[in-house]
Amino acid sequence: MGATRELTRAPSSLGLSLRAAAALVPGASALPFIAGGGREIPGLTLTLHGARVNGERLAVYARVCGFASSATLPATAPHLLAFPLHMALMTDGSFPFPAVGLVHLANRISLHRAIPAASPLDLSVQATPLEPHPKGRTFTIVSEARIAGELVWEEHSTMLRRGSTPAPGSSGGDERDGLAARTQPPSATAAAAEWQLGEDLGRRYAAVSGDRNPIHMHALSARLFGFPRAIAHGMWTKARCLAALEAELPEAYAVDVAFGRPILLPGRVAFTHTREHEQISFVVSEAQEHTTIHLEGTVTP
Repeated sequence: MGATRELTRAPSSLGLSLRAAAALVPGASALPFIAGGGREIPGLTLTLHGARVNGERLAVYARVCGFASSATLPATAPHLLAFPLHMALMTDGSFPFPAVGLVHLANRISLHRAIPAASPLDLSVQATPLEPHPKGRTFTIVSEARIAGELVWEEHSTMLRRGSTPAPGSSGGDERDGLAARTQPPSATAAAAEWQLGEDLGRRYAAVSGDRNPIHMHALSARLFGFPRAIAHGMWTKARCLAALEAELPEAYAVDVAFGRPILLPGRVAFTHTREHEQISFVVSEAQEHTTIHLEGTVTP
């Protein structure tokens, strides 16, 4: 039976980043407070009560991701509150491997109703047991947010732990395997909108999200993990898609994405979408030939 650990405040994102980096030091996993010493995903649930996205942070998040100002939270905004709990779980001494190097394969968010921007949220985060995958093993971090006991938001983030050391340029760190084999153009999509992404996008999103993985921060740090340049956060890409669809979204919906080839920064990508009945399908691809897919998703009421 799993244990529940109730947090009194959100963990420090900087402190968690340092703990995540410490797990890469040879022999560090032998220390009881550094991840890498366990064998299975711990049956641990982390909770935090009364978490809020303050107004200034929400305004910055909206600017970085392209959302309009609103009295309600974008569906991806509660991820800002859940992410420190994700990191606290993955840097716990009982976790079986370091957080740095994990690959974000897919993400599903269910928004059960509109969430007022100022509402305090009661959060819980836990991870599912390991499952086999052709490239290693996967697990899913399940996050829930409640208001006065009512479940208003859920997130399922599926992560891959590679089973062997990949070649340079394809080594772990972020979204790259969910659609890695997809190189055909998206089918029957509307005319593409193009987004020009600056070299500093990773740092701007990291400042508001707390996700300071070195592959996003600068070309120099990204090269240490086999990338020629810094890459965009997958959760920024998902949020930017929802911002582009904002006028078409229902009040309650599920949005599923699979992550493909990383977006190198600076860069230019194309966004396309179609609607069939009540479902919206969308794709982010490279801008010229539209043949390399970075993200593919659906919105379902």
